[in-house]
Amino acid sequence: MRTTIILLLSFFFVFATHAQNTKINVVVIGAHPDDADVDVGGTAYQFAQMGHNVLFVSLTNGDAGHFNKGGGALAKIRIKEAEEAGKRIGVTYKVLDNHDAELMPTLKLRHDIIRIIRNWNADVVITHRPYDYHPDHRNTAIAVQDAAFLVTVPNVAPDVPALKMNPVFLYSHDNFQKPNPFQPDIAVDISAVYDKKVYGMAAHESQFFEWLPWLNGILDDVPGNEQDRLEWLGKMRLNAPSPAMRKSLEKWYDTETAEKATAVEAFEICQFGRHPSDEDIRILFPMLGK
Repeated sequence: MRTTIILLLSFFFVFATHAQNTKINVVVIGAHPDDADVDVGGTAYQFAQMGHNVLFVSLTNGDAGHFNKGGGALAKIRIKEAEEAGKRIGVTYKVLDNHDAELMPTLKLRHDIIRIIRNWNADVVITHRPYDYHPDHRNTAIAVQDAAFLVTVPNVAPDVPALKMNPVFLYSHDNFQKPNPFQPDIAVDISAVYDKKVYGMAAHESQFFEWLPWLNGILDDVPGNEQDRLEWLGKMRLNAPSPAMRKSLEKWYDTETAEKATAVEAFEICQFGRHPSDEDIRILFPMLGK
């Protein structure tokens, strides 16, 4: 019995040490070429600054999201913007050639997602929740959920080797309440890097300074010069952390951080992937407090 306990403790020590000394591979899968930036930009920047590997994926090319541009011409703009956004925060950006506003959770899309996750050797996968106003967001969530277990099955998409360990799958934050409100199982304080997140988002010029302001009837409010645009975008996109997020921050950091945080990104654990312990989460999110 004593020998068994010693062996188990030794195994845990080796696993934990290996995990702490190995680069963490994160895949963020959004529906459009700005979704990952909005949901995970600050956390991704922190991962990148710590030497870890982050891949942003857009399942559509964004060719419908504008009021006076569209089709292939718009897709080229959005792909270029995504590449620039990736450079600004230190992540790799991949845009798939599927039409915006037409995404469906097909078998082909599932296999594409499985291959992407396997090729990145993902430890963490983050995507939308399946409760959302946009059908592309909902179908992205369904497709990623459908891939969650199958990334470990060798006979599925066998041209890419299956993962030996299932990643931790997470949902990014949203404010939709039905059928279930978002649960901030993990909260990351991005207050100190919020300006970096905004700078990355601002690379998506056609979205944040054209399309979305036009949708909201505030196109005339968009400033003309870059610095004013960054300040304007930062104010527009800054949401005060909810009480639930502050409670999560207190768990992962401390009371002072929870009280002072001005910008937070939060994530809900998806039940379909690996079920992480608190220690697993601290290893996978090394920017969290000790």
